[in-house]
Amino acid sequence: MPGVGKRVAILQSNYIPWKGYFDIIGAVDEFVIYDTVQYTKNDWRNRNKIKTPDGLQWVTIPVHHHLAQTIEGTKVSDPRWAKRHWSSLVANYARAAFFPDCEDLFRHLYGDLASEESLSAINRRFISEICGILGINTRITSSRKYPLAGNPTERLVGICRALGASEYLSGPSARDYIDEARFDEASIRLSYMDYSGYPEYRQLFGPFRHDVTILDLIFNEGPDATGFMKSFAREAAICGMR
Repeated sequence: MPGVGKRVAILQSNYIPWKGYFDIIGAVDEFVIYDTVQYTKNDWRNRNKIKTPDGLQWVTIPVHHHLAQTIEGTKVSDPRWAKRHWSSLVANYARAAFFPDCEDLFRHLYGDLASEESLSAINRRFISEICGILGINTRITSSRKYPLAGNPTERLVGICRALGASEYLSGPSARDYIDEARFDEASIRLSYMDYSGYPEYRQLFGPFRHDVTILDLIFNEGPDATGFMKSFAREAAICGMR
């Protein structure tokens, strides 16, 4: 039976995503991690950006890559990535105002994930932990739970139907391929996240950049982090602080 006013979003997992990714999660009732699709090389699946004194720097999880593998089938190729990434975060964010408050949590998280072989599992763990930090209570599931058939839009509609969704919230870049008529036929409202107009926050190593991991915002703004996002009307419990 369709849910009343149930809003759903479906995105591929990213590694320590930017704030807009979490705004989408925070704006819906159920979020589906879409990792049963093909892994895309040189994308956000296994990497993201941090700020450094020398400009933006990619932090990348090395993975084995072969033709037509799925995201959930992608395996880490070098377990030393976790130690290297944590060292990069310490080197570049140790002077951020709230890094000390979050240091233990993330040090243990990177330590726990060093032995994890699945890229999808690593991304899911970070997404879940960061949702907890931000106070996001949205239910998160995997696309593997749902029957997938047809073209890309039909698969999205199929997941929404299985969830009893009345509305589907999409990232704006999907306008290039989504067949909006399919959502109309299914009586599911289609809306797009608006990423414009984000306010700047205090950030190390200017000039200001929005296109960085959300860890940059958390480390610099602590309990005020959600005030610089769109789907929140409250302060977050950042690393146990209020």
